Amino acid sequence: MNEKEATTIGGRLRRARLASGRSLASVAEAVGISSSALSQIETGVMQPSVNRLIELVGEIGAPVAAIFGDAEFFQPRTLSAAASEPLPGVHVSSLEGDESTVLGQGVTYRRLTPVALDGIDLFESTYPPGASSSIDGAMLVHAGYETGRVVSGTLQFEFTDGTIELGPGGSLAFWATRPHRVVNATDAPAVAIWLTVRELSED
Repeated sequence: MNEKEATTIGGRLRRARLASGRSLASVAEAVGISSSALSQIETGVMQPSVNRLIELVGEIGAPVAAIFGDAEFFQPRTLSAAASEPLPGVHVSSLEGDESTVLGQGVTYRRLTPVALDGIDLFESTYPPGASSSIDGAMLVHAGYETGRVVSGTLQFEFTDGTIELGPGGSLAFWATRPHRVVNATDAPAVAIWLTVRELSED
C-alpha cells in the first residue's frame, strides 16, 4: 500500500467516524485498540487488516463500501467516480475504473458494483500467499449474512468449531455474527467474491 492509499482509507474512516458522532477514544476502546493506534490508521501511518477494517466500520455504523469513496457513504446510491450512466437508469463501470483498496498483508478488496447499494456489499478479495484476514489470528464478527465463492486458488475459512478449505468454484454461506477468519495458506494468490447482506436478521 502506498502512502496515498493509506491516507485515503484513513481519511475516509475518520470522516465516517466523525459523521457518526463517535470520539476516537470510544471507537478505539470498543474494538480493543489504543487511541494512538486508531489515530495512526486514520492518518495513514498504519494500515488495518481486513478484520480490523470491518470491525471499525461496523462499530461506527458504516458499510465497507465507505472506504471506496466518500460520496457513496454520505450519499447512498450515487455513482462511483469511475462509473457512467450511458442509458437512463443503467450504470456501467469498466475493469480499468474499478476501485480497490489494499489492506494489511497486501489483501486487496475491489468493489464489484458501479453504484453503492444500501445494505449490500459485493466485493472481490485477493489474498496473497500466506495472507489472512487478521495477522494475530483474531476471528471476525459483524452483522448480516455472508456468502462467498472462491474464483481461483485455495482459501481456508476458519470457524471456532472447525476449518473449511475451498478451491476454485467452492462456495459457502453463513451468518457473519459467527466468528470467522480467512486464510491463504498456499504459495499462490487466491481470489474470492463476497456478498454481504447487512440488513438480514437471524431472528
